[in-house]
Amino acid sequence: MLVTEEPLIQTLACVNWPDLYPDRPSVSFGISCSGDELRLRFRVHEDFTRAECRADRENIWEDSCVEFFFAPCDDGLYYNFECSCIGKLYLCCGRGRENRVFLPEESYAAVRRSSSLGTEAFGLREGLDWELELAIPASALAFHKLSSFRGLHARGNFYKCGNKLPRRHYLSWAPIDTPAPDFHRPEFFESIDFA
Repeated sequence: MLVTEEPLIQTLACVNWPDLYPDRPSVSFGISCSGDELRLRFRVHEDFTRAECRADRENIWEDSCVEFFFAPCDDGLYYNFECSCIGKLYLCCGRGRENRVFLPEESYAAVRRSSSLGTEAFGLREGLDWELELAIPASALAFHKLSSFRGLHARGNFYKCGNKLPRRHYLSWAPIDTPAPDFHRPEFFESIDFA
């Protein structure tokens, strides 16, 4: 994928575990970059939407959630940017699922977020369409000294989940070949190149 200033539209269409979790909500995202800021805009239609988390660092993946896992270089570290449908964030960095470290409060504050559903928790609703925008400055990647995304050769994946929805689902942009859902698998990340 080549990221430029013009939004590139992609879909989350990989249902990697169809026997366990066949549900396939409609999810697309646009990705663009101004140099020092990466912009993501997700569009989602799902049968059930959940927004129980009221603050950052809660169990965002249990709600209607979109995620961006991103390895900016080949040092083995990757970031997980997980965001609920009302803009609550869960941001960590590490080399795998275990021993992940929360990003500092400055990183949370630096990531701008906007949701068509607002910011207040509402429990469970049926049949919602929603949009979520994230603007991630290079400076939010606290474990790397980046001032710009320009010219960066990175790797990553995008996801949609909701572990406590009535119909759980686990969609990805790039396929994942594991027996059960596991997004913390950098060996399945795909190239993301920045112009």
